[in-house]
Amino acid sequence: MPSARTIFILPPSKNELLRRLRGRGQDSEETINQRMAQAVAEIKHYNEYDYIIINDDFNTALGDLQSIIRSERLRLERQIQRHNTLINKLLAD
Repeated sequence: MPSARTIFILPPSKNELLRRLRGRGQDSEETINQRMAQAVAEIKHYNEYDYIIINDDFNTALGDLQSIIRSERLRLERQIQRHNTLINKLLAD
């Protein structure tokens, strides 16, 4: 999808990511270690995304995500599609 925007959500640190994984209490230490290794492998691709959000504080990260969605909805091409009739009426002689 060429018009899709991509968002990468990063943890604030490796230590915090590890704390969160352990805090879930769902996985073995081996699984947690595998997930950490996978996370590092994924983080190496951060520069392939359009946006990055640091998930340090949930409400801040959520606000950032909502801002991205709002701004993408307001892009010129989307506004033209949504409001073509209105724009044409405003431009009519």
